[in-house]
Amino acid sequence: MAKKQTKAGKTPPVPAAPRSVSPLPLGTPGWVLHERLHAWVVFVLGALLYANTLGHDFAQDDAIVITDNMFTTQGATGIPGILQYDTFYGFFKEAGKANLVAGGRYRPFTLILFAIEYQFFGQNAFIGHLVNAVLYGLTGAVLYWLLLQLIRPKQDPVQAYFIAIAASLLFVAHPVHTEAVANIKGRDEIVALLGSLGALYFSLRAYFNRNNRGSFIAGGIFIAALLSKENAITFVAIVPLTYWFFTKATARQIARQTLPFIIAAVVFLVLRTSIIGTGTGTLPTELMNNPFLKWENGQYVPFTTAERLATVTFTLGKYLQLLVFPHPLTHDYYPRHIDLMTFGDWRVLLSLLAYIALGVYALLGLRRKDPVAYGIWFYLLTLSIVSNIVFPIGTNMAERLLFMPSAGFCMVMAILLFRLTFRKKITSFGQLYPGWIVLLLITGFFSWKTITRNPAWQDNFTLFTTDINTSPNSAKLRNAIGGELIAQAVKEQNEQRKNAILTEATGHLQEAVRIHPTYKNACLLLGNAWHYLQRYDDAATWYRQALTLDPGYQDAYNNLYITLQQAGRYYGEQRGDLPKAIAYLQQAYQMRSDDYETLRLLGVAYGISGDSQQAITYFAKGVELNPGSADAWFDLGSAWHNAGNPGQGNEYIQKAIELEPGILQRRQ
Repeated sequence: MAKKQTKAGKTPPVPAAPRSVSPLPLGTPGWVLHERLHAWVVFVLGALLYANTLGHDFAQDDAIVITDNMFTTQGATGIPGILQYDTFYGFFKEAGKANLVAGGRYRPFTLILFAIEYQFFGQNAFIGHLVNAVLYGLTGAVLYWLLLQLIRPKQDPVQAYFIAIAASLLFVAHPVHTEAVANIKGRDEIVALLGSLGALYFSLRAYFNRNNRGSFIAGGIFIAALLSKENAITFVAIVPLTYWFFTKATARQIARQTLPFIIAAVVFLVLRTSIIGTGTGTLPTELMNNPFLKWENGQYVPFTTAERLATVTFTLGKYLQLLVFPHPLTHDYYPRHIDLMTFGDWRVLLSLLAYIALGVYALLGLRRKDPVAYGIWFYLLTLSIVSNIVFPIGTNMAERLLFMPSAGFCMVMAILLFRLTFRKKITSFGQLYPGWIVLLLITGFFSWKTITRNPAWQDNFTLFTTDINTSPNSAKLRNAIGGELIAQAVKEQNEQRKNAILTEATGHLQEAVRIHPTYKNACLLLGNAWHYLQRYDDAATWYRQALTLDPGYQDAYNNLYITLQQAGRYYGEQRGDLPKAIAYLQQAYQMRSDDYETLRLLGVAYGISGDSQQAITYFAKGVELNPGSADAWFDLGSAWHNAGNPGQGNEYIQKAIELEPGILQRRQ
């Protein structure tokens, strides 16, 4: 019998034999295989866990990228500026601030999202928190779909669905993510991971379906991830590892699938370089931007190589601890919350041993294509760029920096939970109960911790006053809480309560200076606190200290002048101590000889003390500066009267009357 021919005259291909599908355990309910249901559960849980942030205000670094950013607050018209400058420019409004931390920052994509939100909703924290919660839930769902691509359900549905669900639930519930999600600025972390996972998902779909279009989509999505935060670039290494572990792709096929990610990375690096240059910048010498400095002989010097490595090793161990047991949590790990460490510390040695074990397991698992080893590689590679090993990041560590690496950790946890719970051949769904129960218990604990941690992010004051209990040795947090207390005191109507708040602020700020002796902002804030407490000598001392640290510190210069002037007014008008008042006012005059109010106060002080000639001198200078002021002419005329020259005095008083006919009645 002749074979049936196609229209083209060719023999149709013989269909491939269907893949063998592992049998399902008896009594398996339908929801176990319902992929869309799983993705929705993960999405909803992730979003709902942050529902209690919707009423929160802006906090922490939101000012840099949203509320005080001149480009974001322009809405859509600010987008060209966002693309044209480094991320810090819109806040500091001057070039060069990218060098505050080594390497600079170019993360325009999420700032564009903020600008679009501002265009439609104005300065609206509710919308910012809502978008973060939705994007976070979506990240969990994409992680779920990606894991199903990696661990093919048709090959082993029990393992695939459990690991995908478990890893995704652990991820969205993990409390260490609160900084990235509850803080609106943390969207850069969310979008960077969402885009990276999404790009890898489309790449795998393109490979399995032999559809090149998916690879182009993957490259486009990956550019958005890179433009959200630089650490997405680690996926250039994650992608080939993924194909090695979970597919039978040849080296050429792996290279082809990785190529769109490499092209996207090159495009990003070219854009970044064109904006902020090629160098990584000089290492900052300010402790708040370089934690690897120590105070010796009255100055800061760099850590030794051993001290630096030991401190980094300790923080790496701290990251592992937070992933396994996320308590206590804090937004601030600045010096000296993490102190200088040495290899003589058992915690450093324990961390070192843990990472050696992880590294050995990851290397051995390469050949076996062990998915646990893959999860370890994912964790190590994505953590490497923010670990202070590749380059300094400006702080010891931060919980938000665990956002991307935690996906690998959660995958490892899910696989280990499956292996530990399901050691025997599974024939009945009832055998799966222990694993599901353990998963739900851990997810429940993580969820509870997340929900109870979120309220700390209500606003800056709540965040600082909460986390000071966890990070009492952080100079930055002491300084921040001091500044917030001063802001609270200024608004306080009750004088006794106001003074109590200011006194509390000075305690935090003095501790900040103790920890960080050259902390010029803490010196400035100490001056402010003492000023409001009317302890002007102390205020002037701290302003001068700030100017000693930075002679060009304009805020300290301005505040010192105001304090000296106000001290002169206070001692003259309220204390009746004219010599002290004149002494303060003369210091103010030496700083600014062209300020009318200081000249007027000096004239009044000298006049009351009986030195009419000095009073005339300063009132005359006041008239020169402010010739249109009736009060200036009246004061000068009164001084001439007091000096025994009524003719000259009347002439100037008449000038005052011409400028303000009712001045005699007002000045009686």
